[in-house]
Amino acid sequence: MTTSLRSRPAGVAATAAALALAALAALAAPASASGPAQSTALPPASAARGGLAEPSPPTLPRPTGRYATGRDTLFLTDHERTDPWVPAAGPRQLLVSLTYPARPRTGGDPAPYMAEEEARLMLAQRGLEDVVPPELVSGTGTHARTAARPAPGRFPLVLLSPGFGTPRATLTGLAEELASRGYVVATADHPYESTGTRLPDGRVLTCAACDKVDAQPDEAARKKVLAAVSAGRAADFSFLLDRLTGPDPAWRHARTIDPHRVGMAGHSIGGNAASSTMAADRRVDAGVNLDGTFFDPVAARGLGGRPFLMLGTDPGHGPGSDTSWDDAWDRLDGFKRWLTVRDSGHFTFTDTPEIGEQLGIEDPDAPLSAARSTAITRSYVTAFFDRGLRGRPARLLNGPTPANPEVLFHRP
Repeated sequence: MTTSLRSRPAGVAATAAALALAALAALAAPASASGPAQSTALPPASAARGGLAEPSPPTLPRPTGRYATGRDTLFLTDHERTDPWVPAAGPRQLLVSLTYPARPRTGGDPAPYMAEEEARLMLAQRGLEDVVPPELVSGTGTHARTAARPAPGRFPLVLLSPGFGTPRATLTGLAEELASRGYVVATADHPYESTGTRLPDGRVLTCAACDKVDAQPDEAARKKVLAAVSAGRAADFSFLLDRLTGPDPAWRHARTIDPHRVGMAGHSIGGNAASSTMAADRRVDAGVNLDGTFFDPVAARGLGGRPFLMLGTDPGHGPGSDTSWDDAWDRLDGFKRWLTVRDSGHFTFTDTPEIGEQLGIEDPDAPLSAARSTAITRSYVTAFFDRGLRGRPARLLNGPTPANPEVLFHRP
């Protein structure tokens, strides 16, 4: 069965980390429960480019929609819950990036990708701090601008949840694409569930939940903790919905959100969290699981006819490989699609392929190009939310297309 915790078990993660920035995703992926983190035998990034020049920071692909994009950051405290991983820390807190349709030529500089210390911790977790300079990762170019004025109108809201141990920054490209297509996107960092989360006061929280998983004596016990991660994230997003759409919203541009059109997508365990959130909160109208095992048994229940997309690796998430997908498929009771992508890897659906390729680092286990990884993720996720939240036709979801030969449709 394909696991989708922080990355993969250590032995598998060592190969997935061959994309030194899949370690970026793996970098977001802490050492696995089955063993210590392993270094990847790669040359320095400059050598990967032939040693001709020091590499410059990568740049995420430009969004394709008609809107310019802006970005705000919220730091929220849920006084009704204690942090589940570090109770001594007090109430549960969330860091949230809000990426939104903006008026053109407004705002300041492009929003930062991530803090350098977050990048360093992400790299160090995979033994890559001497392979990829953290400032290259943290300096990745984005397109959303800080303090941009929102575009007029009200827009559907999409919630994004990253993989276990992975910073929210690794879903920046998808967030910017959706915002350019007319969605407000709220991407959450779940404290103590990432290699590093820098708070506004400068403190950096590390992955206590990862330590909890690694301390379990067997796979059954690990799955139980991971189910708790997913259920906890469902509570995080219900709280976030309250703060974004309730009577006293926390975001200054909350008026741009249409609270009656809400979707959620997540990578790895964040994909499980999408189904867990839908099961717990009827306000979420559509969900997407990007290559994540379903650990939370609540997610195995039907979702009341609401649409759900499963988009994963091939063959890792084809029928009969990760059996949690077979079980979930049988229980999904609304519009549903099960798609897998040839030549993809666990982090194909994040920013990792673009960052790795621009730094001259290839992943032999995921030969799909960065351009195709980005195009497939953007087009299928957007088509799904256009259908589920806007009622638009989505021919892309009807079946295989010549333009996307890597995408396989499964109807078991």
